[in-house]
Amino acid sequence: MLPIATPLMAGALLVLLKESRRKTRLALSFASVLFQIFVAYQLLLMTTGHMPDLWPQNIAVYLVGDWPAPFGIVLVADRLAAVMLLLCSILGLAALIYSTARWERAGVHFLPLFQLLLMGLNGAFLTGDLFNLFVFFEVLLGASYGLMLHGTGEMRVTAGLHYIATNLAASFLLLIGIALIYGVTGTLNMADLAIRAGQLTGADRRLFEAAAAILGIAFLTKAAAWPLNFWLPNAYGHACAPVAAVFSIMTKVGIYALLRLGSLLLPTGAPAAFGGEWMFPLGVATLIFGAIGILATQQAERLIGYCVIMSSGTLLAALGMPGVALTGPALFYLLTSVLALGAFYMLIEMIERTRSFGADVLAVSLEAFDLDDPESPDRSDDVVGVAIPAAMAFLGMAFFCCALLVAGLPPLPGFVAKLSLLSAALQTSATDTPSLAAWTLVAAVLLSGLAGIIALSRTGIRLFWTAEDIVVPRLRVSEAGSVSLLLLSCIALAIWAGPVMDFLEETALLLDRPQSYIDAVMSHQPVRALGGMP
Repeated sequence: MLPIATPLMAGALLVLLKESRRKTRLALSFASVLFQIFVAYQLLLMTTGHMPDLWPQNIAVYLVGDWPAPFGIVLVADRLAAVMLLLCSILGLAALIYSTARWERAGVHFLPLFQLLLMGLNGAFLTGDLFNLFVFFEVLLGASYGLMLHGTGEMRVTAGLHYIATNLAASFLLLIGIALIYGVTGTLNMADLAIRAGQLTGADRRLFEAAAAILGIAFLTKAAAWPLNFWLPNAYGHACAPVAAVFSIMTKVGIYALLRLGSLLLPTGAPAAFGGEWMFPLGVATLIFGAIGILATQQAERLIGYCVIMSSGTLLAALGMPGVALTGPALFYLLTSVLALGAFYMLIEMIERTRSFGADVLAVSLEAFDLDDPESPDRSDDVVGVAIPAAMAFLGMAFFCCALLVAGLPPLPGFVAKLSLLSAALQTSATDTPSLAAWTLVAAVLLSGLAGIIALSRTGIRLFWTAEDIVVPRLRVSEAGSVSLLLLSCIALAIWAGPVMDFLEETALLLDRPQSYIDAVMSHQPVRALGGMP
C-alpha cells in the first residue's frame, strides 16, 4: 500500500504548506520519492523469493478492505509490477531533481501534482481490478493535466487542451468497456475475470469481446499506438522538461495494461486488442509512423515525441508476437527507452539554451579567446582548435549517449535490447524458417533504427556544429545531475545486462503462467474472518 499512500499523503501535506516554505516542501518531496524507491526495491525482493514463508508464490497480495477477492479491492505486486514501480520512482527522482533548478517555481502546485502523478502511476501498476485501474488512470491523468499546463505560453496551452481532450475521450471509452465487462461477467477483479471469461459462450461471449475491443482501443490510445497518437509529439514537446521526462513512462502504462490483461486472458482466447493478431500489425504501423515522423520533423522536442512513438510501436509489435520469447527482451527495451527518453527531454531543454539569436561574441568562438587578434599574446599559427567549455562537453556527450540509446547502437543497452529482440524474433517460428511476422519485425526495427541514426545525426549537427549563434549555457548541478542519473542507470543496465535479462525472461515466463497469479489472488485470505467467511 505504501507506493500509493506515500505520494498521496505527501501531496496532501504539500497543498497545506505555503509556497514560501520552499525548503520544507522540497525536503518532503524528496523524502517521498526516495521512500518510494526503497519500497519498490523491497517489493522487488519480495517477488524474487526473499520471503518464501510470507509469499510462497512470490506474488504479494494485499486486501485493502480485508475482504477476500473478488469482493474487495486487491493490490498485487508480482515481478512485472515491482519492476515498473522501481523504474517509475527512479525516473520521478531524476525529474524532481531537475525541477528544483527553476521549473517547480514556474507555477503553483507543481510539487503536489507531481506526487499525485506518481501515486496514479504506482496505483495503476499495483491494482488487481479493472475499476481501480480506471481510477488510478484518472488520478494520474488529472495530475498530468495540471503539469501539462504548468508554466506559460500559448503553444503549451493549445497542445495541453488537445492532450486533455484526447485522454478524456480515451477514459470515456475505458469506462464504457469496463461497464460492459462487468455487466457480462459480474466481476472486475482481473484474476476472477480470467476465470469467468473462459466460461462465456454465445451472445455473452460476443458482447465480452466487443467490450474488450473498446477497452483495447482506450489502452492503445494511452499507449500512443497509430492512428491514435497524433496528440503526443506536440503535447510532450511543449510540456516543461521535467514533466515531459516523467510523461515518457505514461505511454508504457497503456502497454502494461495490455500485457497484464493479455496474459490473464490468453487462456480464454485473448480477445480483441489483447491478441497478437491486433497488437502486432498496430505495433508495426506505429513503428513505421514514428520513423517517418523523426525524419520529417526539424524540431528537437517533436523528434523525441516521435521516438516515444517508435518505442511504443516496438513494444506493441514485440508483445504481439506468439509466445513469450520476445517478452523478456521487450521489457529490457522498455526499461532502456524510458530512461533514455526521460534524459533526452531534459537534455534538449538545456541544449536549447545554447541558441542566442543575435549574439555577436560567443564563448566557443575564436573571438572569445582573442585567438584571431594579430596582437594577442596567445596567438599562434599552429592553433587548430579551442578548448570546449565543460558545459558544452557535457551536453555533447550526453546527446551522443542518448542518440546511441535511441538508435540502438553499441555499446549501450539500447543495442542489447534491440539485438535480443531481433534474435528472439528469428527463433519464434516453430519451423526452421522464421515466419513472415518475424522478418517483418526485424525489418521494421532495423529501418526505424536507421531512421533514428539519420535524424539524430542531422539534429546533432544542427544543434552543435552549424549554428552560428551558440552560447555556452549556465547549467546547474541539479540539471546535469538528473540527466547523468538516468544515463548512468542505462550504463548500469549495459554492464549487468546478463543478470537483468535473465530476471526479465523469468518475469516473462511467469506472465505465461497466469494460473499462479490467479491462485495467489483468489486464495489470499483476510486477516480477520468477515461475515462468517473463512
